[in-house]
Amino acid sequence: MTTLETGTPGTGGTHSAPDAFDSLDPATGEVVGTHPIADTAAVDAAVARAREAAQWWSGLTFAQRRTHLDAWAGVITRRIAQLADVMRAETGKPHSDAQLEAVMAIGHLTWAAKNAPKVLGRKRVPSGMDMIDHAATVEYLPLGVVGVIGPWNYPVFTPMGSIAYALAAGNAVVFKPSEFTPGVGAWLVDTFTQAVPDHPVLQLVTGLGATGEALCRSGVDKLAFTGSTATGKKVMAACADTLTPVVIEAGGKDALLVDADADLDAAVDAALWGGMSNAGQTCVGTERVYVHEGVYDAFVARLTDLAATIRAGTDPDAQIGPMTMPTQSAVVRRHVLDALDRGGRAVVGGPDSVGEKLIQPTVLVDVPEDSIAVTEETFGPTLTVAKVRDMDEAVRLTNASRYGLGAAVFSKRRGMEIARRIRSGMTAVNSVIAFAAIPSLPFGGVGQSGFGRIHGPDGLREFTFAKSVARRRMPALMAITSFTRTAKTDKILTTLTTLRHGRG
Repeated sequence: MTTLETGTPGTGGTHSAPDAFDSLDPATGEVVGTHPIADTAAVDAAVARAREAAQWWSGLTFAQRRTHLDAWAGVITRRIAQLADVMRAETGKPHSDAQLEAVMAIGHLTWAAKNAPKVLGRKRVPSGMDMIDHAATVEYLPLGVVGVIGPWNYPVFTPMGSIAYALAAGNAVVFKPSEFTPGVGAWLVDTFTQAVPDHPVLQLVTGLGATGEALCRSGVDKLAFTGSTATGKKVMAACADTLTPVVIEAGGKDALLVDADADLDAAVDAALWGGMSNAGQTCVGTERVYVHEGVYDAFVARLTDLAATIRAGTDPDAQIGPMTMPTQSAVVRRHVLDALDRGGRAVVGGPDSVGEKLIQPTVLVDVPEDSIAVTEETFGPTLTVAKVRDMDEAVRLTNASRYGLGAAVFSKRRGMEIARRIRSGMTAVNSVIAFAAIPSLPFGGVGQSGFGRIHGPDGLREFTFAKSVARRRMPALMAITSFTRTAKTDKILTTLTTLRHGRG
């Protein structure tokens, strides 16, 4: 099968050896670092080491694991500026955005460590009248070894949503970062080793698509993947051979809905941040905006004015940086041109704003709903803004997408009502992307956006299996599960069942 390529590293450096690859600064093309390409044997060896480490790690108490994970969080926090520098070097994003990403990841790490015992620990559950002579308990036990394939757009926050929760649940982890951000992955694993020096509980394997495929086929107990929908399908196919369960966090085409009573200044600010931050390279970023006709003109005017103040660049004052993946600029250009060819208008930016490395903000209006700028994930600093009669039409158009990751609603009266009608895994009301920063909320999508959840109690349980135990606590009142069961016992059972359930 085709290897799990998510892209080809940029063209600025030369490989020092055939079994190594370079990570490049997307702004300059200069080599940031050189990393080994882990082949199948290397991946299998890492998984084998993880199996041994998992026995030790899972044998610790929740409190002991929390001590180690809190120590790791402390190391990351004390060196957060350094981590932001590594992120900026490999992704091009502004230092302040990289630092914000790290802060959010630390919040999730500490939440997972603190809440794991409450979510996963053994609990008594009701036995029911028929089994009153038994006590019942359920707990959630670690799977063993979890493989994580991370993305390049948020190389700390996103993979940590799987890594932190899998570790807190008692698993060992083998982490394959994106080929665009291997240095970030190495930094995370190196700092973890400072907190847990004696056992390879978190390991790194770097490489290209073939390395990711090897991890899928390595026999890990679960594989968590974040990336494009197309690559997610390849991950599922590779994992199917070993019946390895997967968590897929794939693409999105998130919409922001603006009702007639919305706070327009707040909605404009949120739409611009949701669409343009991180150069639009955000899976839960805003790509479509549906605005009530009563406030459409005012919204577009304010959005146009504010967008004019946002600039992409490589200098410290630029609000957004270069495109991390070299091929993405061509995708953005194709979407913008299709929108314009089909009758859309650019009120900010346009084709001339799409450079090879830098893309200036672009806002498109009057774009047909069947344009690829509306139907496909653009993953660049662009927005399409459409006028709708009411929120019923806005919800219908939002839900017409094959994706269903995140969304946002701005409305003073009906925000919660509208949010519940949107087919998406997460929705923010009167804010944007807020759900990602709340550790207690599960994160994931529906449809072509994937399945499974990270973050929150669901994210902890995602990397466990439920262990149910029924224990006899008193002599049997009736021999039910026995060949000694009598006709009298059958009659009593049916009589009791009729009395309890037969009235309806």
